[in-house]
Amino acid sequence: MSELVLYIGNKNYSSWSFRPWFALRALEIEFREQLVPFDMAAGNPAFSEFSPTNKVPVLEHGHLRIWESLAIMEYLNDLFYTKHVWPHEHDNRAHARAISCEMLSGFSALRSECPMNMRREPASLDVSEAARRDVRRIETIWRECLERHGGPFLFGHFTAADAMFAPVVNRFDIYRLTTDPAALSYMDHIKSLPAWKEWEAAGRAESWIVEEDEV
Repeated sequence: MSELVLYIGNKNYSSWSFRPWFALRALEIEFREQLVPFDMAAGNPAFSEFSPTNKVPVLEHGHLRIWESLAIMEYLNDLFYTKHVWPHEHDNRAHARAISCEMLSGFSALRSECPMNMRREPASLDVSEAARRDVRRIETIWRECLERHGGPFLFGHFTAADAMFAPVVNRFDIYRLTTDPAALSYMDHIKSLPAWKEWEAAGRAESWIVEEDEV
């Protein structure tokens, strides 16, 4: 099999890069990381060399390039079915995809007001009611999944759904957005993973500073 290469942006900020990287590392799928930093509001002109959208992440596999985090997850599921990238049970898989699509397209207030930032020291933030509604909806999603499947992850074992919500774990943590016991327990399990610790440490070590909402 050809080598998998994942093009990503800054680990401190790039929530979309984090999602497939986290899935690959947590599920122990071998790949090569290619970090191309964006240290300007417009990104980085070098992205055009590998990305048709001039954005990250992009997964390269031989002659094929896949952009968009959720599309990358689907491709990984096709390649590595035994890794359970998505739950194997069709009803659970449909549910996992539904909440992941909701994460992909929703929660705009939370995204704009509370960008992912691995270096930020935890402190409360006064957010809008729209962002609070986003928080409550995510708490409900997590609580229902954990109750149905018994935890510690959303569908029992780690899946792409957990990777899709991983940047929210950072947001909830650093902006002190939740006191829900189920959410806090879930966050602790996510943050205890070696893959999380590896990304967080690398993000904290970066020197780039970018003023950006959702990258």
